[in-house]
Amino acid sequence: MKSLIPLLFLIMVSCKSTKNMKADFVVNEAILVNTINCPENGDCTIELLPNTSLEFKKDEFGNLYPVISEGNKSIFKYIYTRKPIPNTQDGNYSEIVFAELDATISEKTFTDETLQDIKLYFGRLCFCKGETGYYPIKKGEFKISKSTKNSFKIDFNFKIDEVPQIISAINETIGVKSNVPK
Repeated sequence: MKSLIPLLFLIMVSCKSTKNMKADFVVNEAILVNTINCPENGDCTIELLPNTSLEFKKDEFGNLYPVISEGNKSIFKYIYTRKPIPNTQDGNYSEIVFAELDATISEKTFTDETLQDIKLYFGRLCFCKGETGYYPIKKGEFKISKSTKNSFKIDFNFKIDEVPQIISAINETIGVKSNVPK
């Protein structure tokens, strides 16, 4: 009976719940996926670009534009493209959300003032005089959580005051091929 007690203790210790496992994913190669949640009148995609960095610069008119270069982060890029309106010139319309994530993607939540820790920006690109460009996202919540062994979930709700927006929420699961660093 005495030899059974250490065995029972060992079994209890080794049967710990995996519910609190840390969810770390390393994106080793670019990922491009069509999203599930997209307005009916458009197409949405998500890109994850590993080994990159994101910077927003200003042009000679003071307008922001993204610059993607080699780096040690992963860029999250969400693109909504409205389907063309028939018989309309200059009817192209798209919205883009950029974020610069750590190379190792782990469970985190960013809210309001901390959204700029991951360089969250919203872009509205259209022939919309005075209502187009890129803007820092200052209001919202961006949450990354583990979904399955090889996927993570992005839940993001946000509001932009500078221009009208169609996309105000992104709720998608992204699969990765490997969560083991090379």
